Amino acid sequence: MALPEANDFFGWVAYILNEYGSMLLSGAWKTMVIAVISTAIGCVIGFAVGIVQTIPTNRQENPVHWAVVGFFKALLNAYVEISRGTPMMVQAAFIYYGAAMLFDIHMGTWTAALFIVSINTGAYMAETVRGGILSIDPGQTEGAMAIGMNHMQIMTNVILPQALRNIMPQIGNNFIINVKDTSVMFIIGFTEFFAQHRYIVGVNNMYFPSATIEMIGYLTLTLIASLILRLVEKLMDGSDSYELAQGDQLVMAAGTYSHPDRGTPFDEVNREYTGEEKRNRIRIGLKNRNGSTRGGR
Repeated sequence: MALPEANDFFGWVAYILNEYGSMLLSGAWKTMVIAVISTAIGCVIGFAVGIVQTIPTNRQENPVHWAVVGFFKALLNAYVEISRGTPMMVQAAFIYYGAAMLFDIHMGTWTAALFIVSINTGAYMAETVRGGILSIDPGQTEGAMAIGMNHMQIMTNVILPQALRNIMPQIGNNFIINVKDTSVMFIIGFTEFFAQHRYIVGVNNMYFPSATIEMIGYLTLTLIASLILRLVEKLMDGSDSYELAQGDQLVMAAGTYSHPDRGTPFDEVNREYTGEEKRNRIRIGLKNRNGSTRGGR
């Protein structure tokens, strides 16, 4: 395809798509793979850190346990603050080139990109998970402890399943952020979607047409991700229409069962225990047993 005129915007868009379309698709695919895997790993890291951060400790009862857990909490807090307090581009350069210089560890760009984005996501997810755990009614934790559950059992069986639904919107936000933030991985030579844009601009010196394609591409990826996440949330919520199980014995014991003569246990006036009828029933009972009431002797 011949080069278009310098001011022919649509001609340059068509030219870029024709000449570099396969490169752009490859970059978009790499971006999505990194975002999906890194978000999943980051969620695992975040849940692990959140569980550790909520372990109850008592210095008076068990000083050793308090010291060990406190040490790990301090390390994890440092990890969270450093990861949240520095740009991902700086983290990428620090880890990728620092590992090679200081420890002679030469990571591949795929490995480095997955590692960097995952630990960055994990730091944000740790605070998200902590907030999700704190949003659950403390009474549920107390009830679980009352039946003998330990902290890990309480977290995995009671708290985290509910916290997961509460933090699903934030998990979706982190995923969409990762789709966009993978663009900084060009600094370690990873050829994702934005790296292809930089290459195209370097060859043709046409920023605006290439940037337009990039914006539409990123918007398409994030919209698809948003729709999928909304569908997942809807599936987790279940059906909006449901029926109560009226035949459940616990429901009947809770007061929905009506006695044919007395009404429900929650009636404000229960005729069996009103004063006049109670006295009449006592007289009838004594009369049947003794032949007459005490007052008639």
